[in-house]
Amino acid sequence: MGTITFLLVLSFLVFFHELGHFLAARFFGVKVNVFSIGFGKRIFAKEWKGTTWQFALIPLGGYVQMKGQDDTKPGLVEEGNDSYNTKRPWQRIIILFAGPFANFLLAAILYFAIAIMGATTLAPQVGKVQENSPAFKAGILPNDEILRINNTEIKSWEELGKIITTTQGSLNFFIKRDNQFISKTINPYISDSENMFKEKIKKRMIGISPSGKIVNLDLSFTESIVYAYEKTIFASTMIFQGVQKLIQGIIPSSEIGGVITIGKVISDASESSIIALFAITALISVNLGVLNLLPIPALDGGHIMFNLYEMIVRRKPSDQVFMFLTIMGWVILGSLMLLGIYNDINRIFLKE
Repeated sequence: MGTITFLLVLSFLVFFHELGHFLAARFFGVKVNVFSIGFGKRIFAKEWKGTTWQFALIPLGGYVQMKGQDDTKPGLVEEGNDSYNTKRPWQRIIILFAGPFANFLLAAILYFAIAIMGATTLAPQVGKVQENSPAFKAGILPNDEILRINNTEIKSWEELGKIITTTQGSLNFFIKRDNQFISKTINPYISDSENMFKEKIKKRMIGISPSGKIVNLDLSFTESIVYAYEKTIFASTMIFQGVQKLIQGIIPSSEIGGVITIGKVISDASESSIIALFAITALISVNLGVLNLLPIPALDGGHIMFNLYEMIVRRKPSDQVFMFLTIMGWVILGSLMLLGIYNDINRIFLKE
């Protein structure tokens, strides 16, 4: 069942990505010859409105084959108003960007659905209080519920942390304890901490940790839209930063996961709840969008880079340069996929 869920989710994400390219191409009048889910040998195909819609044997990706675009034939020229290579560079950039954008849009839709169905978060309830910390000295106790800081209502632990780290000066905490309401003034201190990438940072803190209590967020329609937007932006930023840290060597290459890891995560999420499945699908969709925007030839980002070059210098890169960079792009992608699979297999054997 987990494998089936994995294949369905992956096919859905690929379909949405390629649909973005397809709709943008058709908007500019470009003929799409093939819309494929998967690579390799065709196992099912149907022609509809001039496009062959197909499923291929290897379900780890997909593509739209437009008239006038073929990475294996960089010098290909197909004339006509319905050809990709007769369109202006800015039009081609929009067609290329439409795929990743579709992934970001899908993630936002899924996060919105999560908000409507019942998003959950850590409650702003104190678990442990660090001895001799500002919170300890102010008299904060375990199980205290933090209702407001200064004039800002607090609904989640995330909001609590954001206020503490970004607000200057002392903070006025309004607390609920044993059905009584108490006010405490706390002066945060700067302390050593770690970010999500295990980097050492300095951070304003008061010395408390969450109790672990989970609460449902009661969000209105407008608040759900804001929730979806913020979650999509946060996920995108986190993945962009993750790629940057990986290139800088801060994140070790052993952290790269392959299709086995993705499959297991999706399988586990599907067995947990529909909300968990939506959340991991949204995160993978953002991941797909971000990775496709990397300036690697053979990816959308690489093709966007070629078109930007054409816009600036008023000529296309030579066929030899285009082919060389494209091959290098496939080598990089293939190497990353093999590294991910190698890491997956290592994790399996290490667990055993």
